[in-house]
Amino acid sequence: MTVSYFRIALVLGLLTAIGPFAIDMYLPALPSIGSDLNAGTASVQLSLLVFFLSMGLGQIVVGPISDMTGRKLPLYGGLALFIAGSIGSALAPTVEWLIAFRILQGFGASPGMVVPRAVVRDLHTGVEAAKLMSMLMLVFSISPILAPLSGSVIIETLGWRAVFWTVGAIGIFGVVLLATSLRETRPPELRTGSSLGSALIGYRYLLGHGKFMGLTLIGGAGISSFFVYLASSPFVLIDHFGLSPMLYSVFFSINAIAFFTMSQLTGVLAERYGLRRVVRVAAMAHASVMVLLLAVMTAGAQSLWVLAGFLFVGYSFLGLVIPSTSVLAMDDHGEIAGTASALMGTLHFATGAVAMAIAGLFFDGTPYPMVAAIAGCAVTALGLTYLTVGRGREEAPAPAE
Repeated sequence: MTVSYFRIALVLGLLTAIGPFAIDMYLPALPSIGSDLNAGTASVQLSLLVFFLSMGLGQIVVGPISDMTGRKLPLYGGLALFIAGSIGSALAPTVEWLIAFRILQGFGASPGMVVPRAVVRDLHTGVEAAKLMSMLMLVFSISPILAPLSGSVIIETLGWRAVFWTVGAIGIFGVVLLATSLRETRPPELRTGSSLGSALIGYRYLLGHGKFMGLTLIGGAGISSFFVYLASSPFVLIDHFGLSPMLYSVFFSINAIAFFTMSQLTGVLAERYGLRRVVRVAAMAHASVMVLLLAVMTAGAQSLWVLAGFLFVGYSFLGLVIPSTSVLAMDDHGEIAGTASALMGTLHFATGAVAMAIAGLFFDGTPYPMVAAIAGCAVTALGLTYLTVGRGREEAPAPAE
């Protein structure tokens, strides 16, 4: 691998991490935001949910635009919106204003989620794409590992509003990084056939493409198990188990380390066993661990250490599912990589938002509803895996370009 290969992964990973930083730094502050703005748990969780929804829905627009205009222009526009939303969130006088600016911030974060996947597909396919995607995820892992820790320090010393000033500054750094360190990977001659009409045709084609939809929904169900954890864990771990924001951040970071460390094996395992087999085995292991966690907690073992141990192992296997399904889903769609990446991202975030909302309806302050929802998502991902890439199923032929 060349120096350029590592540099591309570094830049794409950092750009992708900017939006999630606005989630992960903010998680330890959820209980204190509720107290400061005199808002209930549901309202505070809504400020997280709308960020997910807007970041997901924004991708459906950004993807085709990146096919039509190139990859860099949508990133510039998104970063501008993200910075504006961050400033508004820092100044929000009520939870309603916070929710409104979080929507804007989420739309601004959406290009950073969709465009890097399209850039990976512009440059590579198959095992090489899996290697680049796993390396990108390694860089991206700085967000869930460092963001909660740094966020808790900022919250304890400067208050929760300083978190949004910090992520706004990170957005400005993203603009500088984009301007100086990323070349355009979709040259003008490849954009000539891209238009709003072709995007609609592309979406219709992808929605009817069984392999693409199956792989996308496997990833969506898998990542939903993590989104449920994102939304519920601050209240479970801080309010129920009594952890400080700093200890909560450590707990959260450990699970993120498991996820992203395992994701680094994707390229090696894919080269040896094939991506389809990696998805099958990882989805089975992820679901088995999460169902066993639910069974153990139902039997009465609801200690923090039981929860921590099972989640660590379960999310490590999820680290193999997400990059593998993303690469497999994108392989056949190089001509509409931005559109395909957009639809994938939107479906991932929409699925996650639905799972978060359902889990929130049953939330009672204890770990059980969160664990039940996590297990349900993992089992759904496993079922979709065997429908899509089950043993003996043949690869769908690539469409004619």
